[in-house]
Amino acid sequence: MFSKFFIDRPVFAAVLSIFIMLAGLAAMRGLPIAQYPEIAPPVVQVRAVYPGASAEVIASTVAAPIENAINGVEDMMYMSSTSASSGVVEIMVTFEIGTDPDQAALNVNNRVKQVENILPQEVRRQGVTVNKGSSSFLQVLAFYSEDGRFDDFYTSNYVTLNVLDRIKRIPGTTNVQILGAKDYAMRIWIKPDRMAQLKLTAGDIAAALNEQNAQFAAGKVGQAPNNNGQELVYTVTAQGRLSEPEEFENILIRVNPDGSSLRLKDVARVELGSKDYDFTGRINGKPATLVEVFLQPGANALDVAQNVKNTVDEIAADFPEGLDYAVPYDTTRFAEVSIREVVKTLVEAMILVFIVVYVFLQNWRATLIPIVAVPVSLLGAFAGLYLLGYSINTLTLFGMVLAIGIVVDDAIVVLENVERIMHEEGLGARKAAIKAMQEVTGPVIAIVLVLSAVFIPIGFLGGLTGELYRQFAITIAIAVIVSGIVALTLTPALCVLLLKHEHKKPGKFFTAFNNWFARVTTKYVGGVKFISMRPAIGIGLFLVMLVVTAGLFKATPGSLVPDEDQGYFIAAVFLPDGATLQRTDKVVAEVVDAVAANPANEYSLAFTGFDVLGGSFKNNAATMFVTQRHWDDREAVTTDLVGELFGRTAGIQEGLVLAFAPPPIFGLGNAGGFEFYIQNRGEGGPAELAKVMNAFMAKANADPRLAGVQTLWRPGTPQLYVDVDRERARAMGVNVNEVFDTLAASMGTYYVNDFNKFGRTWQVLMSADAQYRKSPTDIGNMYVRSNTGEMIPISAFAKVEFSQGPETLERFNNLPAVKLLGSGAPGISSGEAIQAIEDIAAEVLPDDFSYDFSGASFQEKRSEGSSSFALVLGALMVFLILAAQYEKWTLPFSVLLAMPFGLFGALLAVWMRDMTNDVYFQIGLVTLLGLAAKNAILIVEFAVLKREEGMSALDASLEAARLRFRPILMTSFAFILGVVPLAFSSGAGAGARAAVGTGVMGGMTAATLLAIFFVPLFYRLIDRSEKGGRHHGDEEEANDSSNQQSTNKGGEHV
Repeated sequence: MFSKFFIDRPVFAAVLSIFIMLAGLAAMRGLPIAQYPEIAPPVVQVRAVYPGASAEVIASTVAAPIENAINGVEDMMYMSSTSASSGVVEIMVTFEIGTDPDQAALNVNNRVKQVENILPQEVRRQGVTVNKGSSSFLQVLAFYSEDGRFDDFYTSNYVTLNVLDRIKRIPGTTNVQILGAKDYAMRIWIKPDRMAQLKLTAGDIAAALNEQNAQFAAGKVGQAPNNNGQELVYTVTAQGRLSEPEEFENILIRVNPDGSSLRLKDVARVELGSKDYDFTGRINGKPATLVEVFLQPGANALDVAQNVKNTVDEIAADFPEGLDYAVPYDTTRFAEVSIREVVKTLVEAMILVFIVVYVFLQNWRATLIPIVAVPVSLLGAFAGLYLLGYSINTLTLFGMVLAIGIVVDDAIVVLENVERIMHEEGLGARKAAIKAMQEVTGPVIAIVLVLSAVFIPIGFLGGLTGELYRQFAITIAIAVIVSGIVALTLTPALCVLLLKHEHKKPGKFFTAFNNWFARVTTKYVGGVKFISMRPAIGIGLFLVMLVVTAGLFKATPGSLVPDEDQGYFIAAVFLPDGATLQRTDKVVAEVVDAVAANPANEYSLAFTGFDVLGGSFKNNAATMFVTQRHWDDREAVTTDLVGELFGRTAGIQEGLVLAFAPPPIFGLGNAGGFEFYIQNRGEGGPAELAKVMNAFMAKANADPRLAGVQTLWRPGTPQLYVDVDRERARAMGVNVNEVFDTLAASMGTYYVNDFNKFGRTWQVLMSADAQYRKSPTDIGNMYVRSNTGEMIPISAFAKVEFSQGPETLERFNNLPAVKLLGSGAPGISSGEAIQAIEDIAAEVLPDDFSYDFSGASFQEKRSEGSSSFALVLGALMVFLILAAQYEKWTLPFSVLLAMPFGLFGALLAVWMRDMTNDVYFQIGLVTLLGLAAKNAILIVEFAVLKREEGMSALDASLEAARLRFRPILMTSFAFILGVVPLAFSSGAGAGARAAVGTGVMGGMTAATLLAIFFVPLFYRLIDRSEKGGRHHGDEEEANDSSNQQSTNKGGEHV
């Protein structure tokens, strides 16, 4: 017998467990730590720049051809793009979870290369970049000058030259960049009036710059082959690229026949300036350079974050005096605290389990036996996670907490049986252990197989919920398997070692407890008998419970994951369309003051000129990250602070201030709630899209199920339309191309070429000086040269009109689209809100329009039904394994019928606490399947044994109920108390812990207190055979044995 080997060799058993623990400890050192596993889908970002172009031009000439090429790339889920009037288009291609981001980026890049040659020339010169976006945001570093002696132009370049490269080299970081970097550029500010007098155009200046700021490779003198007499080889060098503003000022534009010359400084102002002036970063109101750091998939977030801090501390020692830095936003803070809280819960659970076991076993030495199983199983689980390439995250740790209660079970089952046999039959420890193991080896293996069978199928679910379930389920499965091994090896060996002289009198408290428990057991057996004798009542009650369960299931709203206090919230500031950056910055200053008014807020980071929800740079928008003090140092919750900010900023007339909690899982959308796109499949352009969108929003905002459905798309931003009379221009001898080139070089930012400085390459950019591009009339005052050589003002053949159009244009899945955001009304779950949107879309959208979800809503739509699939699959696996175990197709039903009790209890608990049916709750339900089955297995397995001893079905079920009542209560209470700390926790990450804990606790309570009355009834109804037990052919075998011998004599049958 398997266990007998270990009963006789306790050291061997101990060594086995020590090995498992050592493997676990070694694995813990190498496991990455993160808040969530890699669940955000990989994103590849394609970025192209077309300086000075409007949103419509970029969308049609750049976004559309690139998207057309990318569409349908391997493993793509969906793709969205934003074309902004700032001249930038960003295309985000989102891939299936689990796609290799490097391969995805490569595939996208190959597709982009195919269409690069049809993009506008200016776009090709600037280059189209393809990067793998990382959805795992790690931290934002802010570099600022406390006393204001350095402006952000200086700090941005200081950081670029001295800090960025070091951070980029830290293993585990990716996508390290300055937001709105103010890179050096040689700015050529031209003076159009002076140029017109001298009959110069922007093209002439660009030509002179290209000719005189260039790189030359002039060759060598004396290079082989040469005459044998050559002694030396010289490399020929010449003045190539320029690097100082003075050198640029002296570039010759024209040399006149009389010997006088015209230089660049005569018609332009030259300075070493910034490439970009459209963004301002601030920390607590002071100008700052903001660096964002992303985490590489699979890296250890806590380690990398610490590494970044150490590296910057090291660099900061050499900062010029007056330059300082801070880490105002760090995602690992939440991960660290929520993991700390879960570990605290783990310890609390262990203590509670210990107390339960002690109360039931009433002696310290016996209590140690099951408790030893906990560290061995949990450490074994870490080793398993390491082999599977998982990380230590909130989900795997939840698995550990739930596992504590489960892994003690197997050991308790063994121990309780050994104790009972010692007391009832007066056997010594060794004999009792051997006898006990003969009885319980079967149930222990069945429990391990059933629990694993419930969890392992979940490992194969796809999508986001699959990824969430998998981490959790596999953790428990490994822990359970290890605990099964411990129960069959170490536990019986420890029983023999520790339970040697166990026949002493218990103390007063325990005597009272035992007497009380004996009375409860008698009452329980009476109750079981009552129900078993009157099956109609039992079945009636069971059916009522099923109906109530179905009702509760419908009444419980669904959602993806619970909202958490993550220690920060996001605020967005919007000014009227067309507002300047300076106006936006003024409003931001007011919001910063409103944030600072509450001491619970620690830092406010402002990105003026960046619109987080639309994902583009806009002068009239700003985004703020407001981070709170540590959870231990504040009373206020983030949601209260969000509400308070709304109150404090309500008086700001200039602009609109929104505040919202961040998405529960980073990388799925930018805000909580849902996001979806309305797509235009027909003609009609932005105007038609705007019309349909307004109709949709009017309907949505009238719907009581939805709150604040809004869009950040503005179809009517003020614009200027230059109406060129082409015939008139031709008659005057003006080339229309020249007209728009002149506008691009004076009103826009014209990229001429590059120069070198500080060991880097920077751009040379040309624009008209500020005073020449302040009002719409300035457009008419620009001059172009006709083919006869005279200078003609643009106003002579064109008129400038006020018009309006979109500031940005969005596309989704290769169709023009508009993005809408919103959330369910209070008390409405995200699932119901998505349903409401679908209802409205069916009613309002014309035939040539469609809609599509993205971000978390897309994942939620896809994961619909996957949890019920997991539950059904789990139940089926349990059925098959039990059928194999009992060698009967009917008996497993007596176990399966116990499962709905767990469901009933879980739904009731969640309904009473007014929570939702989210991923964590569903994870708990799957756990319950296994646990509810476990109690039933213990009763059924013993009833089968008693039937084999010759009892009737009724007597066998009653005797099994009496014998297993104590271990079932013991293991169940151990588990229920083990999850109490989860259900009632507070602090960082409490939402998820309460969601798991509440469901499991309610379900297990019901499964224990209700199911144990019904299982004996189900067994009695199902096991109708003459003689119970596993063997179908017992009766026939006796008759066959005599025939068998005669057959053998007659030779072999062929």
